[in-house]
Amino acid sequence: METGMLHLHNVLRWVILILLLVTLYQAFAKKESIRSSSLWLMIAAHTMLLIGLYQVIAGRFGILKGLPESVPSLMKDSFYRFYWVEHPILMVVAIVLITLARGKVKALNYKTAGWLLLIALIFILVAIPWPFREVGVNRAWFPGM
Repeated sequence: METGMLHLHNVLRWVILILLLVTLYQAFAKKESIRSSSLWLMIAAHTMLLIGLYQVIAGRFGILKGLPESVPSLMKDSFYRFYWVEHPILMVVAIVLITLARGKVKALNYKTAGWLLLIALIFILVAIPWPFREVGVNRAWFPGM
């Protein structure tokens, strides 16, 4: 189950990035279709949040499993620091920004929504474990394939 959740989490990464880029374009172009795309973006982001919380709490390297004895400290180990601290915090902030942007879209404030989405995109791009990140933190473009 842990592997399946990890793969689902990865697939949703691409869905969210595509939806975020589409919604960002629509916000700055002031397109009316942003109402539906921002809703789907928010739904995908919150689904991703639930899967991610499961991974952090009870996943293969979850908090409930504890730190291995070979790891002296959480902040000294780049793997655990990234997956227990940096990645969750940045992603939760990005999801909050996406949710706020959805509220701005409903209030027809597209410019503010666009800026919130742009900041969320930056946070997400920084927090994704790209293949070119340092060893131990990086993940493949499509894990398991």
